[in-house]
Amino acid sequence: MSKEELYRKSYFNRLGELSDLAPDAFKAFVQFDKLALAEGKLSKKLKELIAIAVAHTTGCPYCIDIHVKAAKAEDVTKEEMAEAILVATALKAGSALAHGVNALNAYDQNGEDELYKASYFNRLKEFSTLNGDVFKSFVDFDAKTMKESILSVKEKELIAVAVAHTTGCPYCIDIHTKGAKKANATKEELAESILVATALKAGSALAHSVNALNAYDA
Repeated sequence: MSKEELYRKSYFNRLGELSDLAPDAFKAFVQFDKLALAEGKLSKKLKELIAIAVAHTTGCPYCIDIHVKAAKAEDVTKEEMAEAILVATALKAGSALAHGVNALNAYDQNGEDELYKASYFNRLKEFSTLNGDVFKSFVDFDAKTMKESILSVKEKELIAVAVAHTTGCPYCIDIHTKGAKKANATKEELAESILVATALKAGSALAHSVNALNAYDA
């Protein structure tokens, strides 16, 4: 193995070693992952689209490879995959922008002890005067990304909720949970999308363990 090669598909074959190194925890995760991705209130196809979006948020190349192949097996088209990835892109960028209201509070030394309030999000529009062209461009991108196309608004909002739980943005969780509800998503469907995100975020950590094994054995 070259010291320069940090990611190869074949490295993922080492994952099974964890079943010997930490058998109980490994077995429990595999069972959880299987249940989280199984058909439920949400179709397996939609769950794989959510998984692809989250995998692009965590940046796990192994997860991307696995779930794109699984999605393709569920007849996900390349266009549907692209839309899911762009929702993830908008949410990951949007979480950075949303936290900008905290930066504004810190810069202005607002003196509040509470770091997150729903009302702080109202400061977001200040970026339209601070960096207007770029802010307007992002808002346009975000709106077009979440608009109904090949994927429905409901599907996109469920993907957005999952990604928001991966980025950890409370403003995004609030906005897109309400957006999903408005698009007639049930609480059970929301729960399933969140658990797919949970499995993928945990799974990305597990997947990277093959790199840890490589590093340990170097």
